[in-house]
Amino acid sequence: MAVSFDEVAVGTELPARSFPVTRATLVRYAGASGDFNPIHWNEKFAREVGLPDVIAHGMFTMAEAVRVVTDWTGDPAAVVEYGVRFTRPVVVPNDDLGAVIEVTGKVAKLLDDRRVQVDLVVTSGGQKVLGMSRAVVQLA
Repeated sequence: MAVSFDEVAVGTELPARSFPVTRATLVRYAGASGDFNPIHWNEKFAREVGLPDVIAHGMFTMAEAVRVVTDWTGDPAAVVEYGVRFTRPVVVPNDDLGAVIEVTGKVAKLLDDRRVQVDLVVTSGGQKVLGMSRAVVQLA
């Protein structure tokens, strides 16, 4: 069921989501995206270039975050703009747990033409990993 512009107000909260990320997740994403940079799968290499461990792909982190918006609208095509600032990498340890990306969102502005701005808060390990994470969404 599509979200109607008439049903939302500034401050409307989207359902929060948690997205687990393991090394296997990163390998699958690398295959799908073609991004085989060793910082995303090789712990030794990641540490040699100054990272604390293997990190998730930035575009993967962005994609997981915007799922909160697409799940809320029920229509991925409703997202007409989306942007973030990368503030901190998602470190993915080589254990059975990996990492978790936590995402919350709320309507920040009502715009013209039945559009809204949704601001997202994206964290992992208690630290913000995406800043200025905003989507403009076309509602019914």
